[in-house]
Amino acid sequence: MCIAVPMRVEEVSEDGIARCRVGEGETFVTASVALLEEAPAPGDYVIVHAGFALRRLEPSDAEETLRLLREMLACARPEDWA
Repeated sequence: MCIAVPMRVEEVSEDGIARCRVGEGETFVTASVALLEEAPAPGDYVIVHAGFALRRLEPSDAEETLRLLREMLACARPEDWA
């Protein structure tokens, strides 16, 4: 099962590779923006799968999704993760 986590675009290089922040930490992934109709700008949110940004998200949708994921994590019990 895959969970699509909104990622915040920090920068996009001239060759179409975005550096995206995962959550609020210091974890980053790189993703091609070749599948998007329009390249995202820093501050935009995208959904990334298999190294490609698949879709841009409205900031309010991304923030709501991240809030819900944090809420779910807070309710999870470690024994459920096995």
